[in-house]
Amino acid sequence: MRTAFLSGAFWILAICIVSCRLDLQAQEAGKTSGTLAPPNIIVILADDLGYGDLGCYGAKTIPTPNIDLLAAEGIRFTSGYCSASTCTPTRYSLLTGRYAFRQKGTGVAPPNSPSIIPAGTPTVASLLKSSGYHTAVIGKWHLGLGGPGGPDWNGAIRPGPLDFGFDDCFLMPTTNDRVPQVFVKNDRVLGLDPADPLWVGETKPSEDHPTGLTHRSSLKMNWSHGHNATIHNGISRIGFYTGGTQARFRDEDLSDHWAGQADSWIRSHRDKPFFLYFCSHALHVPRVVHERFAGATPHGPRGDAIVELDWSVGALLKTLKECNLDENTLVMVCSDNGPVLDDGYEDRAIEALGDHDPNGPYRGGKYNVFEGGVRTPMIAWWPSKITPRVSDEVICTIDYPRTFAAIAGAQVPPEACTDSVDVSRVLLDPTAKGRSSLVVQDNGQSGNYGYREGKWKLIRSDSQRASNVELRLTPTMLPKYQLFDLESDPGETRNLIEQRREIADGMIERLQMAIH
Repeated sequence: MRTAFLSGAFWILAICIVSCRLDLQAQEAGKTSGTLAPPNIIVILADDLGYGDLGCYGAKTIPTPNIDLLAAEGIRFTSGYCSASTCTPTRYSLLTGRYAFRQKGTGVAPPNSPSIIPAGTPTVASLLKSSGYHTAVIGKWHLGLGGPGGPDWNGAIRPGPLDFGFDDCFLMPTTNDRVPQVFVKNDRVLGLDPADPLWVGETKPSEDHPTGLTHRSSLKMNWSHGHNATIHNGISRIGFYTGGTQARFRDEDLSDHWAGQADSWIRSHRDKPFFLYFCSHALHVPRVVHERFAGATPHGPRGDAIVELDWSVGALLKTLKECNLDENTLVMVCSDNGPVLDDGYEDRAIEALGDHDPNGPYRGGKYNVFEGGVRTPMIAWWPSKITPRVSDEVICTIDYPRTFAAIAGAQVPPEACTDSVDVSRVLLDPTAKGRSSLVVQDNGQSGNYGYREGKWKLIRSDSQRASNVELRLTPTMLPKYQLFDLESDPGETRNLIEQRREIADGMIERLQMAIH
């Protein structure tokens, strides 16, 4: 009996060992053959983050250990682009895979803007949802809400993210320098008291309504230009609103809200592939960080906001690791446009800049199509699939819909995402090539475009004006066309339009074809 027992135990042990080996071999084969389960996908979209603002891109005085870790373990792109140098058009293109200049009304959305995305438009979220993904957006939206009349702040706010493929949303409707300072959860203002209805408008609701003009001495952050209407939390904003007192948030708590919501949502959807579009408000104005981050850098609120952004990234990574999801989650870190210093508030962004250069080697910034306005940090992290490296391949946020669809095995309808390019091979194969050409725009209202082909960059300025050339809102006159060799002149200082006329003429023609 004892011999029979030992013999049976031996065979059970042998079967277990073989099974474990086969399982490990299957896992390893999956890593190389692409047969792993579809990855979770998280896009972390920063706001106004410059190419030179992170440690992994050369910043010396702003600690960003969590983002730097992603760069060290993933791909740090040196030619990563947003599709526009302002927030609303970039966000439109990232979700729809279409250049924003193809859709009317994609300039910077005002507080009462109706939905800029037409209901039923295919988006990266709807593509992934069709492939079995749970989908959510958390953070800043700024793509308008509601029908032609704008959002019904006291009722159901549709169309909105739920109509564009998202199962869940927890939003700040516009941007925090615009009213109202409330959250929208799915299709309702969160915590709204019906007895205190929310009103949002473009004109002063009454003569005694406090504003940044009439009550400037009461402000805890003074405005420098434009941001002088309704006051909330000691800060005046763009636009007017009343009511909704119980629903209003405190600026200092925004990042904690975003991180907490993301943590809860990921834990609730850990058993099925998910797509999370995480839109931080940092480092957009007003730059009001939580008290625990105040003074984290020598650069005032702007530098401190970068540290707070990095903390948010760390919080997401912590959740992924605790849920054992980190190995098979693709995380993309990017920005909606390049940096700006004085963007409407006196927050010492210029005075406390010191030796820090938000642009790194590039010229320009937010609102224009020089490299500083559209070339931003971009990092891809996917531990089970990505080989750590630095890549100079051209990749753009507008490519996310087709790229993620390819990774998830989702079908893209023929009429959808027409300007998006599948660059998934660039993530998985160090020898793969990125985009061969790329169009970028400003806010879409002035007809200013950048067009890159290889080392050549053409700038077309229909308005012949550019703002923020030195990270300030300073208009500068420009020739209609400029041509730069980014390889020898990354700072775009030498216009070669006359010396290389044959190259310029060809690019002018191809740009014209691309934008029509």
